[in-house]
Amino acid sequence: MEQRISLERMEEAVSLFGSFDENIRILENEFHVSVVNREEQLIITGEPEDTMLAEKAIEALLRLISRGENVGEQHVRYVIGLCRSGQLDRIDELTRDVVCISAKGRPIKPKTIGQKDYIKTIQACPVTIGVGPAGTGKTYLAVAAAVAAFREKEVSRIILTRPAVEAGERLGFLPGDLQSKVDPYLRPLYDALFDMLGPETYQKYLEKGNIEVAPLAYMRGRTLDDSFIILDEAQNTSREQMKMFLTRMGFGSKVVITGDVTQIDLPSDKPSGLKEAMRVLDGVEGVGICRLTQNDVVRHIMVQRIIEAYARFEERKKK
Repeated sequence: MEQRISLERMEEAVSLFGSFDENIRILENEFHVSVVNREEQLIITGEPEDTMLAEKAIEALLRLISRGENVGEQHVRYVIGLCRSGQLDRIDELTRDVVCISAKGRPIKPKTIGQKDYIKTIQACPVTIGVGPAGTGKTYLAVAAAVAAFREKEVSRIILTRPAVEAGERLGFLPGDLQSKVDPYLRPLYDALFDMLGPETYQKYLEKGNIEVAPLAYMRGRTLDDSFIILDEAQNTSREQMKMFLTRMGFGSKVVITGDVTQIDLPSDKPSGLKEAMRVLDGVEGVGICRLTQNDVVRHIMVQRIIEAYARFEERKKK
């Protein structure tokens, strides 16, 4: 069977095919078809069902390209997944709803349907729990939402915190004072803020007290009004720390809790506060629980494969 797709501009084909035709090779391998660019037309040949699926995937990718997306391997594989699961009609959602503009003018927006649902939950709920594997954008998108709320004057402060839990390395042997010791644990939060605000603006807000990045222990005894508060790496909180953190929330505040329950660094006899909070708060009005999966990983494709391999290994261990 042969299907043809007309192109409005030659640049569309260049973007679709990708560097060294890597995008189109993925489509050809996944759908067992051949795709040729000839006289401003894409010609797809293969078995009827495969050809129809490939046509739908290519049309979806062309829609992303027409809206300014720089389509890469992650987009291609994600669209293929949507196509196979019958959710391709949701692809247009990914080109809407810019969360925030970075310091370099780059629009920050969800790259997967799971990420989009995560952002919608953050915007709708006073408390959001976002769990999922590495690379799903849990922290980065939460920081983007915090910066957007701060710029819109919905909150007057951004507070980012993490538990300083040792993951095989001893905190006491790190050089410097206490702040120097905990800074490496907070680095991902600094990096996200630098990207959104730029180093100079970040430093200005930090000195004025509009931004605070601190270990979770610093939150005890405080009430945080009119703030956007993000607790990152929450799988490493104890149940006591999690309860303490949740009860810091004040008037006009929003809380986002992120974590990966497959990467807990606590001692085996110490239960995770995040896992307990997900059970305790499930169904509580105003609390949204968003579960991201390996399908929402937006890092290198190898990250997705590694996560899947570990998941299969853990399943085999249970049997």
